[in-house]
Amino acid sequence: MKVKVDELVCEANAVCMGLAPEVFEVDDDDQLHILLPEPPPELRDRVRHAVRSCPKAALSLEE
Repeated sequence: MKVKVDELVCEANAVCMGLAPEVFEVDDDDQLHILLPEPPPELRDRVRHAVRSCPKAALSLEE
């Protein structure tokens, strides 16, 4: 699994960070950073939930 963000669409709402803070981080400049682009198996369900929960659909998964 690989996590991707469309930076042109992302509004840095931080929903993903709230659901999987080990993987997603929004910095002080409202930029989303993917800390673990290939999350380990134990985080994958939470990452899938975070991707589905993105209000702007800016996140995607490559399975």
